[in-house]
Amino acid sequence: MVDNIVKIEHDRVTNTVSTDYPGFHNDGQDYSWNLETFKSKFDIKISYLNERVANFDLVNIDTSVANAFRRIMISEVPAVAAEQIYIFNNTSVIQDEVLAHRIGLIPLKVDPDLLDWVDTNIDEKDRATDANTIVMTLDVTCSRNPNAPKGSTDPNELYKNSNVYARDLKFEPQGSQMDKLKTPVVSADPDILIAKLRPGQEISLRAHCILGIGADHAKFSPVSTASYRLLPTIDITESITGQDAREFQKMFSTGVIDINSSGEAYVKDARRDTVSREVLRHEKFNGKVKLGRKRDHFIFNVESTGAMSPEEIFFKSVRILRNKADYLKECPIGN
Repeated sequence: MVDNIVKIEHDRVTNTVSTDYPGFHNDGQDYSWNLETFKSKFDIKISYLNERVANFDLVNIDTSVANAFRRIMISEVPAVAAEQIYIFNNTSVIQDEVLAHRIGLIPLKVDPDLLDWVDTNIDEKDRATDANTIVMTLDVTCSRNPNAPKGSTDPNELYKNSNVYARDLKFEPQGSQMDKLKTPVVSADPDILIAKLRPGQEISLRAHCILGIGADHAKFSPVSTASYRLLPTIDITESITGQDAREFQKMFSTGVIDINSSGEAYVKDARRDTVSREVLRHEKFNGKVKLGRKRDHFIFNVESTGAMSPEEIFFKSVRILRNKADYLKECPIGN
């Protein structure tokens, strides 16, 4: 039987490599990949899910596939961001190029499947259409507040529009976009501060937003972060009781080790462990505990920028990987 536990020792990590290629182990058994076998073993467990964050497990899957999902979510799932900024007036202290950069990094809530890709093979002046480009406008002028409280020094009370936020970006529908998109395009985080203004200062611009992928620019990446870690394993090989049990408990993250009614330490939730290896530095626990990580159990954490939900990002990564596999199957040998 293949040992799929990466062993954590006090000065090294062992059993890190056990395959020549995914699904093959040189132990005389047949590990050739089989779809039905994979379907019977593979499992997805969702631990936490909301509009911005998803924490889930992929169980009994190869590292290469898990890492492919991670990389695709970061760099190949398309999203919409400002690409061209046309500045008509900017008398703020923010330089034009810095202002354009800030607006480009604001995530927009829009389904990328509703837009077409910009055709770079046609003339630049003809590329933007209502099918591939979303126009956002920003027109803000700062002025004094005639009703400001006497003696106030708060700019929010003294001036009107002293702060320019992402919510001030307004969707300007083109053609049939309102029927196609159903709802106006807005910033995923309306409170993002773009600039500060003082009386007489003004910003007026138009932003053309298009589809893109994170591999081209980070502004197109739909995730703030997408990462995974292997499931920790903790095996207590000898009974640990009394004061030793309490000391043992403190060497792990909160909630990992608990003590039963008999005063004996036991593993309550290995998932919470950060694998600090602190327990391996103490001679009294030498040989009493084994630490490891399960090689084929991946704990994913996906944080969305707000452009789309984290589960949608993952589903799109699956679709992209499937399309890649279909392309390779149909691609003639040698091309």
